[in-house]
Amino acid sequence: MELHKLGLLAPAGYFVGLHIRFASPLISFQTYDQAWLDHYTAQAYALRDPTIAWGFSVTGASRWSEFTIPDTFGILKEARDFGLRFGLSVACGPISSRTIASFARAEREFSDDEIERISQIVRRLHEITEPPESLTKAQIDALRCVAMGDRHAAAAAKLGISESAFKARLNSARQKLLARTTAEAIQRAKDYKVL
Repeated sequence: MELHKLGLLAPAGYFVGLHIRFASPLISFQTYDQAWLDHYTAQAYALRDPTIAWGFSVTGASRWSEFTIPDTFGILKEARDFGLRFGLSVACGPISSRTIASFARAEREFSDDEIERISQIVRRLHEITEPPESLTKAQIDALRCVAMGDRHAAAAAKLGISESAFKARLNSARQKLLARTTAEAIQRAKDYKVL
């Protein structure tokens, strides 16, 4: 639902990188035209992109036309040639788990109201995808067993614990990962690179 709203607010596309750590987002979404993505990747622009540099140096939102950070390689000018004529970037979260997002329109600048709505959605996405502080080794082992296809009884025997203790570990892992099911917990653990 939130991504659909972003798509309506940014008809020329967007990129959302959630919880960037070690130069890579834990989760990302993008809807830019494939021609721009191919060009951007071929030119290795991520290393020089002013929207990313801005996102690591500022918290908040800014139209691309209002950036004070230099676009030394003319990336934003090239983006205009691909229909990304008017842009907006939003950054939130601590540097150790930063979320940086950019949005584009072809026909006009983003209004103040649109900037506020987009910023709220980005902050909400950042909050709901916050990785758990840490899963215990026992919780990770339990998730790993299920991910490898073990049934509860077999996994409990493998770990040398009772089946009820095994289920308790899975339940606590699901709670920490804010997952409704074990399958969802396993996927989130993989997304967060803890499994």
